[in-house]
Parts: sequence; structure tokens; C-alpha cells
Amino acid sequence: MKKTTLLSATALLVLLPSLGLAQEADTTPTNAEIGFIFTTFMFLVAGFLVFFMAAGFAMLEAGLVRGKNVTMQLTKNMGLFSLATIVYYLIGYNLMYPGDGWSIQGVLGAFSLTSLEPVGLEGAEPDLTYASVGSDFFFQLMFCAATASIVSGALAERIKLWPFLAFTAILVGLIYPIQASWKWGGGFLDGMGFQDFAGSTVVHSVGGWAALAGALILGPRIGKYKNGRTIPMPGSNLTLATLGTFILWLGWFGFNGGSQLYMDSAANVADISRIFSNTNAAAAGGALTAMILTQLLYKKPDLTMILNGALAGLVSITAEPLTPSLGGATLIGAVGGVIVVFAVPFLDKLKIDDVVGAIPVHLFAGIWGTIAVTFTNDAANLGVQLYSIMVVGVFTFVVSGAIWFILKATVGIRVSEEAEISGLDTTELGMEAYPEFSKG
Repeated sequence: MKKTTLLSATALLVLLPSLGLAQEADTTPTNAEIGFIFTTFMFLVAGFLVFFMAAGFAMLEAGLVRGKNVTMQLTKNMGLFSLATIVYYLIGYNLMYPGDGWSIQGVLGAFSLTSLEPVGLEGAEPDLTYASVGSDFFFQLMFCAATASIVSGALAERIKLWPFLAFTAILVGLIYPIQASWKWGGGFLDGMGFQDFAGSTVVHSVGGWAALAGALILGPRIGKYKNGRTIPMPGSNLTLATLGTFILWLGWFGFNGGSQLYMDSAANVADISRIFSNTNAAAAGGALTAMILTQLLYKKPDLTMILNGALAGLVSITAEPLTPSLGGATLIGAVGGVIVVFAVPFLDKLKIDDVVGAIPVHLFAGIWGTIAVTFTNDAANLGVQLYSIMVVGVFTFVVSGAIWFILKATVGIRVSEEAEISGLDTTELGMEAYPEFSKG
């Protein structure tokens, strides 16, 4: 017994120095660091979910355009996302989030390159109450790119590639970040109390206004409207369009959930799960409403309307996905579905050709969603919401219209009649998405 005790004591003496070293090397993060880690991780996960929406937009557009224009839509989506990445780094991010560096206080942000923290945070003192600059930049960039994707689908099948990308550079570098700074950057609309949680107005209606301006100046596709009638031009692949819609639905969980901006407490995590559930409910409400309405109006359910109904439900809940109940979120999304079913033929009556229904989904439902905030969020004021919708709408529509007009007058924005009839894939790009089905 004594021998055993002696051996144990000797072993303890041998281990004491190493135990002391282990204590000195303890790198357990503080509570503040843990919050920083979790919020940063949330931004990265939410960011790549929103990134996957780029694939959703590409598949949706590829499915809803005719087979002769599929490659062009895929090319535009690759180009716009890559362009947004570079331009947002060069100018957009700090213009949108100027901090204390406003060029015009509350109106125009800072003109400077985006800078990330040093490797390993060496010599840096990060804001442990938030997240890393890299994760925030990555997350916000995805919203910027999504705005440009909205424009792509509406103007499909007749716009030239390079003028479209030129407009995209201005949209993601100036138009989007300037108006977004008015709310999310702490600008004058935010100071008035404007509520837009994840961007029914800041993202979706901006894309819709830019698309509307482009559609008016570009004009409809050849043969779309004849003798007062709208001629159907069915898409090439409804399987792809449906896949694209489900990808967008998936990405929206990151879009809305990540906009909680913090994952550093039990309350924030609970709110994120509430946002996920409400986002899903709104999409379901929009899809089912569009399905039932098209059955009643046309005697058959219309898949393209159902897809856009789901997307309109998602856009509608984006301005406030946290405060509604599940039932309230479903109803908000259902109204979005109603809007799409009636807005698509309404635009056709006005001879505004929107190939994928982007304007009803993102502009009309975006306006509705921004107004609907007042039903569940006591901090929202109807007058402020309407004023903010108007300010953002006028700014985006007027500036976008001016840019489209300048491009049309200088380099031209529309392909030739021959190219449009033959298809942009062969005439503009020299390659087809489905070459085995082409003539000859």
C-alpha cells in the first residue's frame, strides 16, 4: 500500500510541470470570441446558400427561355455573377457600408477598395460584437449578385451580351449599393425608421425596377404581341425551371436567415429558426394560391405560375420574416401568389414583355412585402414604408432608364431581327445548349 502511494506521488510530481504548461497554453476563447466565431460561421454558411441561388436563377431562366437562347442565358448568369464579385470589391461594399466615412452623410457612402483582416488577425483588433469582415463581405456580395440576376431573366431573348454586362457593372457598383446604404448602411431611410429585414425593397424591387426600365426601352420580343393578342412562347425545359425554383427556395433560407446578422445567443438562434419556418411557409402559401387560382381561372393549373407563385411568396416575406406567425407568413406569401397570377397578364396587356415573370415576382411582390411589414412589426410605419418604396423606386428606375437609354443610343442594346429569330445562341455565341435537336 505504501509502495503504491509512493509511486502515485512520484508520478504526480513528474506531471506537475506539464500541467502548469497546459494551463499557460490554454486558448479557450472568451464568450465574446465565441459569439464572433458563431456569427462569422453563420455568415459563411448563409452566404454559400445565397450563392447557390445563382444556380437557381440560371436554371430557372434556362428553363423558361426557348431552346435557341439557353446558352446565352447561362453565359449572362456566369458573367453577371463574376462581374458583381469584382465590382462589389472595387467600389460597392464600402459605398454600401461606409461606417463613419460617408461622402455625403446618410446619402452617399465611401469610395474605397474592400480590405479584409490580416492573416491570422495578426496585429488586428476585430469587432468581437459582430463578425469578420471577410464573412460580411462574402454574405453581402451574394445579395448584390442576386439583384443583377433578376434583370437577366426579364430581358432575355433579345438583348446583347456586352451592353447587358455594362449595365450590370453600374447596377452592382453604384445603383444597388447607394440605395442599400440608405437602409442597411445606416443612411437617411434607416434614420426615418424604414423596415426591410432582408430586402423586399432593397434587393428585389430594385432588380424589378431596373428590369422594368430595361424592358420598356428594349421593347418586346418579335411576335410576342399580334393584333391585340399575346402569343405564348413556351420555355424550353420546365424540368430545369422547377429545379431552379427549388434551388432558389433553398437559398432563401440563407438569404433571410442570415439577415438576422447575429448567432451569438440562444435568442438569436431561436429567431433564425423562426425565420426559416416563416420563409418556408410563405413560399408554400404562394405556390398553392397560384395553383388554385390558375385552376379556377384557366381550368388547368399552370406550372410556370406555380413556380413564380412560390418565388413571389418568398419575396413577400423577405421584408419581415421574423415577426409573423406561421399562419401570418403563409397568408403574406399567398397574397404574393395572387399578385403574380394577375400581374403577368396585366403586363402583357401593356405590352411589357418579361420573359420569366421577374417584374411581377420581384417588383410587385416586393412592394407588397414591404407594406405587409406594418401588419406584424410595431416598429414599422406605413407612411415611412410607402415613402421608402417611392424613393428607392424613383432613384432606381430613373437612373436605370438613363443608363439603358445611353447604351441604346451609343452601342445599341438589342440584337438584330435576324439574330433574334435565329436565336442568340448561334448568332451571338456560336454554340447551342441542345445541338442534337437543331436543324440539319
